[in-house]
Amino acid sequence: MNTMLHRLLRLTACAGLALLAVASAWAQTPEAAPTAPTDHERLAALEAYINNTDPGKALAGVAGPGHNGWMMTSTALVLFMTLPGLALFYGGLVRTKNVLSVMAQCLGIAGLVTILWWAFGYSLVFGKSFNSSFLGGSEFFFLKGVDSAPNTDYSYWVSQNVFAMYQLMFAIITPALIVGAIAERLKFSALMLFVTVWMFAVYFPLAHMVWGVTGYMNGVWNAGAAIKAIDFAGGTVVHMSSGWSALILCLILGPRLGFGKTPMPPHSLVLCMVGTGMLWVGWYGFNAGSAVAADGIAANAFTTTTLATAVASFTWAALEYMVRGKASVLGFCSGAVGGLVVVTPACGFITPTSSVLLGVLAGAVPFFACTKLKGWFKYDDALDTFGVHAVGGTLGAFITGIFATASVNGNLNTNLKDIVGHTLWLEQLKAIGLTLVLSIASTVIIAYIVKALVGLRPTPEAEQEGLDLSDHGEEGYIFEPKS
Repeated sequence: MNTMLHRLLRLTACAGLALLAVASAWAQTPEAAPTAPTDHERLAALEAYINNTDPGKALAGVAGPGHNGWMMTSTALVLFMTLPGLALFYGGLVRTKNVLSVMAQCLGIAGLVTILWWAFGYSLVFGKSFNSSFLGGSEFFFLKGVDSAPNTDYSYWVSQNVFAMYQLMFAIITPALIVGAIAERLKFSALMLFVTVWMFAVYFPLAHMVWGVTGYMNGVWNAGAAIKAIDFAGGTVVHMSSGWSALILCLILGPRLGFGKTPMPPHSLVLCMVGTGMLWVGWYGFNAGSAVAADGIAANAFTTTTLATAVASFTWAALEYMVRGKASVLGFCSGAVGGLVVVTPACGFITPTSSVLLGVLAGAVPFFACTKLKGWFKYDDALDTFGVHAVGGTLGAFITGIFATASVNGNLNTNLKDIVGHTLWLEQLKAIGLTLVLSIASTVIIAYIVKALVGLRPTPEAEQEGLDLSDHGEEGYIFEPKS
């Protein structure tokens, strides 16, 4: 009996050991390697790269060198618009004693906004963890996880870090445009504080609403957008927000000392013209780069931007000639910038012929705003930021709703097929209204907060001396005394 029990125990132990061995071997068996892409899938991925569409599993998570290269170039071009383009354009239009102040303001904004964008801005605009139509999310705070793999919510072929840097340049130039309206009379410290709050109150939410994948006004890509508007490169986000905010800030700030009594001509139209040329060149990154690919839509935006800008520049100067008998260099420059502004929201959606018609309006309407409207209401928009960017941006946003066509940009058929060419202009009006309310209300509140905390204007003595010396302790030009 004991012998049989002993044998049974031995048999049970052996069976247990065998089962353990089998289980161990099963646990250590590696998972089946993923199936390699087939030749058909590889070819489809190559075609997707050419067509800027989904690569599928064959090249998922891989940036395309051509698209990436164009976007890095566009990023540099958009920064070139601010530094040195806008700095020289604005610098030439102010008086000698304030030339460095506007350049310092452009430089200061570039640094400040970069820090805000790295820490919070990119995530608040292009994240989605908040599941909100008004702000993005927190998943990309401090650019966490923003690496060289594409964020397929926005591009299949462009590295997310390149996309983030490209959008940073838009965030930099937008508040820098405000400088033109308040030039020569706002303290540097006040501007830095104003811009810090303004970015969180206006730019970040507005950019998400228009361009974020869950955005409230992203009619192209968000099927659930409450306002089904379109804005290719920033008519509402960049030009309307900065232009209308600039008007409100200049009204609260008040006019420059001697405004309307003392002549305040531009100190260097040469710098102004050079800056205009740099803006025009850089704007190709601004507009054509907004396709986020080197594709046919980018090519169309490149073409329409060129036509509208040239026509607007010529139209403005022609109107000057008819009204005053002379076409000025400042008129050519102002018309060119007006054309660039007005075509910005439309460039990737309209035909070349429509861009020519748009160019005529872009030269005429801002011309009226800068030469007549400002005189009637006597506000001191020092460098015509409101007349060009607010009026032009609003005009462009509206015209986009009339001229946009899916024959140029097939993405309009994704969610807007039933309203393009019909009622899209009504959606554009809604977007214009919301942008106006957000920009104006926020600017009023922020301006008075800044005024209470640090004050807005320098002392009359400092303003008379010039902001170059009072804010920065430097002079743009040193005139040697005659011997």
